[in-house]
Amino acid sequence: MKIQAALTPEAHAPFQLQEVELDTPRAGEILVRIVGVGLCHTDLAATQGIMPLTFPAVLGHEGAGVVEQIGEDVRKVQVGDRVTISFASCGHCAHCAHGDPAYCHTMGALNYAGVRPDGSKSLRQGDTQVSGNFFGQSSFASHALTRERNVVKVPDDVPLEIAGTLGCGIQTGAGAVMRSFACPAGSSLLVTGGGAVGLSAVMAAVVQGCRTILVVEPNAARREMALSLGATHVIDPAAHTDLAAAVRAIEADGVDFMLDTSGQPAVIAIAPQVLIPKGTFGFVGIPPLHAVGMSLPGTLIEAMGKGFTYRGIIEGDSDPDVFIPQLIDLFRQGRFPFDRLITTYPLADINRAVAEQHQGLCIKPVLLP
Repeated sequence: MKIQAALTPEAHAPFQLQEVELDTPRAGEILVRIVGVGLCHTDLAATQGIMPLTFPAVLGHEGAGVVEQIGEDVRKVQVGDRVTISFASCGHCAHCAHGDPAYCHTMGALNYAGVRPDGSKSLRQGDTQVSGNFFGQSSFASHALTRERNVVKVPDDVPLEIAGTLGCGIQTGAGAVMRSFACPAGSSLLVTGGGAVGLSAVMAAVVQGCRTILVVEPNAARREMALSLGATHVIDPAAHTDLAAAVRAIEADGVDFMLDTSGQPAVIAIAPQVLIPKGTFGFVGIPPLHAVGMSLPGTLIEAMGKGFTYRGIIEGDSDPDVFIPQLIDLFRQGRFPFDRLITTYPLADINRAVAEQHQGLCIKPVLLP
């Protein structure tokens, strides 16, 4: 079928809204009409050519929409169901079997390669094959093919156009606090970076009952948003020559947990200086291209002597079938207002959304086909 998609023609190129051909669903596949799709930093990283997919490509991995067609053997959803789409996992490796699909043994092949599990491509433009199946969906489009393990049903009283954001960025920030750290009530948390992931961590910290929720963020509007969502303190890094000292001025003994969502080497470097003994440093931020090979902060002796835990975190350690419904329930209770982070744009304005997010004019863009 012919669909509209925001195509990435080559690495480092702007998105182009074009017509492409999408396969009909094969066995196990689901065709979803996309109602809304979040714009995530991972999509932008993919446009830089750091992932194994080839160009041209259709990206997008926070889609939500309505099931229009199902292939053979699909049992989880029916035509007409409202769904949000999350990351792909195999369902049968050791981690998937134990409810830990974010660390699926084939995570890279299923999510980053731009092909189906069998190596075929589901998109084309004339005689040119187009990489799709990004995170098992490629939802910067009017329609996307996905699979049963990717989808979670969305209740009728939840706005469908924003529900896709729960599939990656928001569950990453919230899951880091609620699942990876499992922050106990009364604990202290430092979040570096006040974008959608960092602010989702703030909302989750409120749910967990954290005593101190400290956010480091250079953008004044985002600092204000952090405070309105429950942060107890905010720091403008530009106002401090010694960021670690600024944190210690608030928590003299250090913080129990630090979550970096910025990927900035200078920010990450403060972790050993601001953690209490046996504190945990978690990191989800993608570093800039010039720093992708950077080392973890501090020394081995320092980490051993203080008993630090360093945690790389993917997708907030989420099992989408379990965690996304939990976040939806918190949203319906008014305890997880992720909708406050969102600004909507037509899919045709995707490049404007990218620019305005970069400029700090919005926090979480959602594109509407």
